[in-house]
Amino acid sequence: MKKSYLILHIAVIFLGFSGVFGKLISLNEGLLTWYRVFFSAVILFFVLKWFRINNYIHFKEKLAIAKVGTLITLSWVLFYASIKYSNISIGVVCYCMASFFTAVFEPLINKQKFRPSEFLLSALTMVGIGLIFHFDTSYRLGILLGVISPLFASLYTIYNERLVKSYDSKQINYYQMIGGTIGLGMVLPVYLHFFPAENLIPDMKDTLYLILLSFFCTVGVYVTFTELLKKVSAFTVSLSLNLEPVYAIIIAFLFFGESKEVNFSFYIGLFFVMLSVILQTIISIRKGKAVRQ
Repeated sequence: MKKSYLILHIAVIFLGFSGVFGKLISLNEGLLTWYRVFFSAVILFFVLKWFRINNYIHFKEKLAIAKVGTLITLSWVLFYASIKYSNISIGVVCYCMASFFTAVFEPLINKQKFRPSEFLLSALTMVGIGLIFHFDTSYRLGILLGVISPLFASLYTIYNERLVKSYDSKQINYYQMIGGTIGLGMVLPVYLHFFPAENLIPDMKDTLYLILLSFFCTVGVYVTFTELLKKVSAFTVSLSLNLEPVYAIIIAFLFFGESKEVNFSFYIGLFFVMLSVILQTIISIRKGKAVRQ
């Protein structure tokens, strides 16, 4: 179990760069996300060939997996919009609401009992987000978009937990990225009509960033998350993702000077978010020991 947590947190470190790439890439959030899922689908196609994974499943099964992919795609569009309308620090901290939404949706979808401990831990995260909400009124739109984004991310994690029982993790992510590419591609013309972009095709610098984002922060990270769902719960994965802001904020402070854009209430809010992660990790490890005994 400890090895699973170690791998989980290493994946979260890589995921911490997602927000950074969102700031570096000049494309708007819709195009950025579309290229991300498209490049990821291409990479996963070659990964499946390399590992010689049997890719034959019925069309209805492919469609069901692809539908789940549209959830994370929509989450990414909102996540990058949050960063564009605020900054990296705000976008990644608001994403921590995924644990709260998972604590609400997972018992309803899987018909399980509600766990009071999960709600208490999620409440700490909500307190943190609430404090961050008040730190600068100019970022309210970015914060609002950032809070909606993890709603779809939590649904993605819950449904993925079901898929891992029947399919290979790389196969799952391949069809999900295809689903995201097609789904977002269908609505992108309408999206660009209301939110026009200066450039539709990324330049060389953006292309390099998109490839790095797709390979390390998407294929590597989400295949790992999908595989880990065989051993840890969807709630634990969602709550562990709350550590992403720590890594992303450190990078943002070092390279983008965002420490000048936040005040004391932001740091207090971040403290509550991190406290929820630490407590969940302790509780999960103790539960694992109790099960083995």
